[in-house]
Amino acid sequence: MKNMQRMTRSAWRFGQGRVTLIQGDITRSAAQAVVNAANSRLAGGGGVDGAIHRSAGPRLLAACREITAAHGDLPPGRSVITPGFGLAAGFVIHTVGPIWSGGAEGEPDVLASAYERSLALAREHGLARVAFPAISCGVYGYPVELAAPIALAALRRGAEEHGMHLDLFLHGEDAYAAWRPLAEEAYGRPPDEPRD
Repeated sequence: MKNMQRMTRSAWRFGQGRVTLIQGDITRSAAQAVVNAANSRLAGGGGVDGAIHRSAGPRLLAACREITAAHGDLPPGRSVITPGFGLAAGFVIHTVGPIWSGGAEGEPDVLASAYERSLALAREHGLARVAFPAISCGVYGYPVELAAPIALAALRRGAEEHGMHLDLFLHGEDAYAAWRPLAEEAYGRPPDEPRD
């Protein structure tokens, strides 16, 4: 059955927490929240953003429009939370990553902020298991080899300091193959492969 296909994954434990790289579809995550790599208007779009909006249904866009009507566009590096509506996850944390412009426009700090603020928002809402995409590594053009150390460091801190279980969903074999050695460089070889 299509929905029962086994996903490729690798996991590392840090204290009571865990970071798992998963080749798969973030919209099918069983996490308490999924992070959406959103645009500043929270209007849906392509890639992960479009997939999350399609799976969650039209109420997600309505909730996002309420936020932007009240507070304006979401600046890069910031995060907000909505219900998950049609997703298995109860919540969506929307964050805006930086558009890659060569690295001299503060992109590393903005990317780190997108991860850190999403983790902080999850903790504020008592959410211990969160699924992330590779923020800014799609149409925003952030090079994976530069984004990965920032993302992996933030996820490790969330796992190690707060006992969170954090999943990094990578769409397709090529993305997983690019991230896996970077994760091993940051974390070492995973001690085991999770079965669930």
